[in-house]
Amino acid sequence: MQKLRWGILGTGNIAKQFAEGVLKAERSELAAVGSRTSEAAIAFATRYAIANVHGSYQSILSDARVDAIYLSLPNSMHHEWAIRALTSGKHVLCEKPLAATVRQAAEMFAAAKSSNRLLVEAFMYRAHPQTQAIVEAIRSGAIGTVKNIRTSFCYRVRKWEGNIRFSRPLQGGAMMDVGCYCINFSRLIAGCDPHEVRAVASMHESGVDEQASVVMRYPNGITAHFTVGMMLQADNSAHICGDEGYLVAGWPWKPAPPSSSFTICGAIPPRQDATAGPPVAPPPRTIEVPNAKPLYAIEADAFADCVLDGAEPFVGEVETLGVVGVLEEIERQLRFSSKV
Repeated sequence: MQKLRWGILGTGNIAKQFAEGVLKAERSELAAVGSRTSEAAIAFATRYAIANVHGSYQSILSDARVDAIYLSLPNSMHHEWAIRALTSGKHVLCEKPLAATVRQAAEMFAAAKSSNRLLVEAFMYRAHPQTQAIVEAIRSGAIGTVKNIRTSFCYRVRKWEGNIRFSRPLQGGAMMDVGCYCINFSRLIAGCDPHEVRAVASMHESGVDEQASVVMRYPNGITAHFTVGMMLQADNSAHICGDEGYLVAGWPWKPAPPSSSFTICGAIPPRQDATAGPPVAPPPRTIEVPNAKPLYAIEADAFADCVLDGAEPFVGEVETLGVVGVLEEIERQLRFSSKV
């Protein structure tokens, strides 16, 4: 079986998770790693049995033994290094968010087209069978017409000093780190970009948004709202509410093997609509989605399918440009409100 040969650009925590996934993938293999220093690259290569080590970012882009780059550098470096990788003849799976502005993202996709290479934003949950099953359930009418989407993605950082998520120059903040997931998910379900966005946030002393809440409205009438944060806890679930029921995904962002699930709940009729007795809802249905492969192995192989077989990308250019546009608008609103 032909395999896609991966070069890992950056050796942070997310790169480690991706590398662990590739080790269990079917159509992918680890070919090289590049870091700012030889010491970091060697340590990473030793841990994951990677044969080719590069002590600079540029060096790995010249490695003929690499077909594709997994770009896990800080957000502020995505634009420059994705374009460098693409123009060096490498396919690129770039960590989310792809870019800070629509202009940057458009330039990255233009570089991909001119180089005849693939660029995909690395929303790993989008390649997972659970996400596909949720979309199929919604489209089948399982909850009727979708009216509202609500999500959360929160965690607590206990030591923020030195954490790139709390660096404004590196484009950190809760919205850039995890808010993009909620925007992407809502767009997936709504099927279009929102035409209204309203955001509020609490700012951290480092200058980034520590937590934020956003409300969005779409041209088809669907509304969505979400909360994200780096200093609070939440259930990190997704609720999709329709006029005939609702769907609950308890952990949509990182479903784990060997099986994940979501629940479809029936509508509860208002008391005044009940013909006799108290309102009764149909029993919930739990949908199991078996999958033996780890999340990042699924993502790596899904990207390999695109490169090797011409499969449709699990996140497309139009979607990415839409999500980046929403992020850019939210950043504008937060920047304005912080000065008031």
